[in-house]
Amino acid sequence: MVKNIILISLIVLTGFSAFADAPSRISREQYIEMWKDVAIRNMVEYKIPASITLAQGILESGYGNSDLAREANNHFGIKCHDWKGAKFFKDDDKKDECFRSYKDASESYRDHSLFLTSRSRYASLFELKQTDYKGWAKGLKKAGYATNPKYADLLIDLIEKNDLQKFDKEGYGVERIEEVEVKPSQEIVLKPTKTETTVKESTVVVKTAKTHQVFKRNKTKYVVAGKGDTFYRIAREFEMTLSQLYNYNDFDKHKDVLEEGDIVYLQPKKGKSMAKEQRRISDGTMNYIEISQQEGIKLTKLMKKNNVTNPEVTPEKGKMIFLR
Repeated sequence: MVKNIILISLIVLTGFSAFADAPSRISREQYIEMWKDVAIRNMVEYKIPASITLAQGILESGYGNSDLAREANNHFGIKCHDWKGAKFFKDDDKKDECFRSYKDASESYRDHSLFLTSRSRYASLFELKQTDYKGWAKGLKKAGYATNPKYADLLIDLIEKNDLQKFDKEGYGVERIEEVEVKPSQEIVLKPTKTETTVKESTVVVKTAKTHQVFKRNKTKYVVAGKGDTFYRIAREFEMTLSQLYNYNDFDKHKDVLEEGDIVYLQPKKGKSMAKEQRRISDGTMNYIEISQQEGIKLTKLMKKNNVTNPEVTPEKGKMIFLR
């Protein structure tokens, strides 16, 4: 009898110990309270509705209770891809897949915003009002953010049940103020040249407290992308739409993220060279897309002048390229 009582006591104590060691679950109210301010700050910074960010975080992390959220601070299920930071492995669509791991979950929120602003397939979303959470939810699904056919409905349902749309109103219309020290340089290295040729620009159009200095090439304004630049960041700085920026530049259709040194035009390129030079000699390193960007000539016009059908072709070294 005594032995049975001791055994039962041990079982009860063990159970209490295991329960005490188990991490407590985060409630719906706690999660929203923890991350609403971060979502609003990201809305001001990146123009993504706070309600959408929160709803995606909730959906992907189960209110922060998933293994990925607890052990890797990853609230959005972002996989490694070209990630160079810490990694977390777990079974997902495939066995033992690689996910990004963060020191703090706020880094996960910022990475989610950077992911959306730097991928061209999400560009149309930034034409929507920041308070249009339904349009954003449907747009994310249409752009292929998730394979679940009910993804947009799930986001909208989460937003409305938790009244997350009220946070959009808090962040809407708030401008982010940032002081930037600009040191204009008359000498820059332009890309894409695939060479180390230094190009001197004689005409500086704008010298302001913006993050980008504006130059002119072929009578067309452009800026040079810095490290970590995105199409969205440049569009926002110069009060342009993303559609305008994409239309003015003939980048490779697969290009999502800008590279340091990329030439980004702020106006439509010309149909021909406006300078005396009517031709250039190929150095064998650039295709017609890159030549179009470097010369400030519309790609379709450049291809027509040179009887080219594939813009990704690199003309052989020494070949004459007609510019007008």
